[in-house]
Amino acid sequence: MTDFKVDLSNCASEPIHIPGQIQSHGFLIALDRQYKVSHCSDNIYELLRETYAKLIGSQLRYIEQLIRGDDQPGFIRDLLNIGKINKSFEQINPFKLAINGETYYLIISASADQYLLEFESSTSDALPDVQKMMGHSISKMLADKNLQSLLENTVLQVKKTILYDRVMIYRFAEDGHGEVVAEAKNEELSPWLGLHYPASDIPQQARDLYKLNLTRIIADVQTTPIKISAAADQDQPLELTYSQLRAVSPVHIQYLKNMGVASSFSISLLCKGELWGLIACHNYTPKFIDFLSRELSKLLGQILSSALEFRQEEIHQQTLEVFSGTLDKLTKQLQETASIEEALTKGPVTVLDIVHASGAVLVYEKNITKIGITPDDGQLTELISWLNQNNNQPLYHLTKLAAHYPAADNYRTVASGIMVVVISKELEEYVIYFKPEQPQFITWAGNPEKQAVMGGNGLMHISPRNSFQQWSQTILSTSLAWSPEEINSALRLQEEITYAINQKAGAIRLLNEQLQRAYDELDTFSYTVSHDLKNPIAAIKAYAQLVARSQGFTDRDRMLLGRINQRADQMHLMIVSILDYSRIGRSAFKYHNIDARALIEDIVRDQSLIYESQNVKITLGSMPELKGDPMMMLQIFSNLISNAVKYSKHGHAPHVHIEGTVNDADICYAIKDNGLGIAPHNLKNVFGLFSRMDNVKDIEGSGVGLAIVKRVVEKHNGRIWVESELNKGSVFFVSFNK
Repeated sequence: MTDFKVDLSNCASEPIHIPGQIQSHGFLIALDRQYKVSHCSDNIYELLRETYAKLIGSQLRYIEQLIRGDDQPGFIRDLLNIGKINKSFEQINPFKLAINGETYYLIISASADQYLLEFESSTSDALPDVQKMMGHSISKMLADKNLQSLLENTVLQVKKTILYDRVMIYRFAEDGHGEVVAEAKNEELSPWLGLHYPASDIPQQARDLYKLNLTRIIADVQTTPIKISAAADQDQPLELTYSQLRAVSPVHIQYLKNMGVASSFSISLLCKGELWGLIACHNYTPKFIDFLSRELSKLLGQILSSALEFRQEEIHQQTLEVFSGTLDKLTKQLQETASIEEALTKGPVTVLDIVHASGAVLVYEKNITKIGITPDDGQLTELISWLNQNNNQPLYHLTKLAAHYPAADNYRTVASGIMVVVISKELEEYVIYFKPEQPQFITWAGNPEKQAVMGGNGLMHISPRNSFQQWSQTILSTSLAWSPEEINSALRLQEEITYAINQKAGAIRLLNEQLQRAYDELDTFSYTVSHDLKNPIAAIKAYAQLVARSQGFTDRDRMLLGRINQRADQMHLMIVSILDYSRIGRSAFKYHNIDARALIEDIVRDQSLIYESQNVKITLGSMPELKGDPMMMLQIFSNLISNAVKYSKHGHAPHVHIEGTVNDADICYAIKDNGLGIAPHNLKNVFGLFSRMDNVKDIEGSGVGLAIVKRVVEKHNGRIWVESELNKGSVFFVSFNK
């Protein structure tokens, strides 16, 4: 097998599960599926008085005969068959047997398409009655429900049971680095409690193996590992993932030597299937504990793992219940409040109450609503712009925002952590949560950055730290982590907001349909009534005129008949206006390019003829071209210009000015007069149907003209508005998209 070079380029992929060697305190034989020896450790002669060269290729019955002669033929085959039936060898391990006057444990495990037979001494450096000690240890461990007390009791009981010099619980953080969170040690040793170790000390592939093989012993770091020899037809390295004797990475061996540790033993702690941490045991002289003692220690680890999972689940459920209750109240507010923004930010419960954040903003319908402690408006605008460009996830959370968005370092005390709940990516609508910077003061067991040195061969070699002197570091621009409970709560909020928006959108759509039907019915009704009233009004006017021609009427009678005639004309004008207003809703517009100057000059000529004696001055400025329905455009400008002339003609030096300007997005015309003007309290009603101002009661008009203009302008997707001051005049603005 090719020697494995340990350098910076291949450390991360070091094949620690196929080292081709075992530790020196045991022996290994591998069998293929036909129970023929495929591999053998080179030290096998010490166990069976037979060389590995002769054993490789032999049948299992030969191994059985070397161990027990003819006393119990097939005993290992029987054990293998039991394990195959049970699909596990846990129930038969370890199998105690005597070989050449010494007692050993036989441990069987499956390895890919082979079986491993491992032989270890049954004698141990642990207490003689570990099993009895275990029951006492378990009761002591679980005596306290407090998590820290549980961890402290565990290390104390493990130390009493297996007698290592130092026993620690080492907990992994999210980024892979670890911290010593509990410790029991000999008095003469320096404490390591609270020290942190970088993730590179236990690389990912090692952590993966700790999840599969829950205990790991290194009996003596000074011994030389034993090579595994293979049959000629075996072209793949022997898989040793589940091996008890698997040799140790030379990097890890050197690491332990640098720490002064002669022997180590670890027990994996799992929580919900993931590696939570390790019970790490160190001894400063070589130490071996037998397989049975290790299995009983593993039981302690499994009990602690269950307790950890139970404690975490208990905390998880308590937090979920609080968040869930708050979310229920928020959901009710969403259902009962017409405004999404008001429901989420103004009620007794807000979006800030469903997570442990210091501030939140709701970005909805182009508005930004802040709650709690948040960045300022300018910072939020830039942050939202960055999110629009860089986030494609429905839920996005960070604890180091400045590492991804450097501008956030300016407000890290407010928003080092961020969680973004996307309401609508297309509409750029979000709920954004903030957590402040949480400075961390970490004490490392040595500088975690110093890992490589130049070797004599010119290669950069991994150099496990020679110094474990405490090295302090302050970590800034980092918030507390977003917990699974907070993330789940935010996901449910996202669902509730989406549901509420869809519900409200459905209700609005239904209301719009009802309004449209009512509008169509009213439009039809007004058109029909107006059309049908024209004939009776014409008849009244005709009869009044006929009666006026008769003899015998006094002057007063003729005056009354004249008033009847005038009112009939006025009613006829109103009916025609209503018909025009109704007709706009029915008309299909035909858009053309319009020469605005020609159109407006023609209207001005008409006005000059109508009001010839009033001497109204009308001036024109720039007249940019328009696009729209020619007849409707004529109606817009005819109404606006005639109103300007009509309401300014009685003033001193009446003047009307008309001018158009071209802007980035639209073309805007202004019709300005110096006439009567409009009182402030009347401005809001200017464009209403049949709305007439207080100061124009004596001037002829129907009160429909400006309502018609507004409707026509809106049909062109334009806008109309007015600025006016009483007795000083008015300016009507009308704008159209380019």
